[in-house]
Amino acid sequence: MANIAIIETGGKQYKAEMGSILKIEKLPALKKGDKVVFDKVLLTASEKDTKIGTPYLDSKVEGELVEEGRNKKVIVIKYKAKSRYFKKRGHRQPFVKVQITKI
Repeated sequence: MANIAIIETGGKQYKAEMGSILKIEKLPALKKGDKVVFDKVLLTASEKDTKIGTPYLDSKVEGELVEEGRNKKVIVIKYKAKSRYFKKRGHRQPFVKVQITKI
């Protein structure tokens, strides 16, 4: 079992392993190649022991920003029958890909 950590960012929780690439919510003011530090670590586990935070641990997870972009378009349609009401909107959520370098 490799070193893993559960981190929280953007209101979601992610499982981070060494070398893994996470697709997370967009982080402000970062460019490709920048270093990222996640300090909201909920759990760390290795072959020897497991540590669970209440709610967070004092450890950090570091990564490097690999790519930023936008997801596929999500179409939102609002419709009411017999009242000539129809609205169609599209939305593309921004994201960043982060490669984990240190746990």
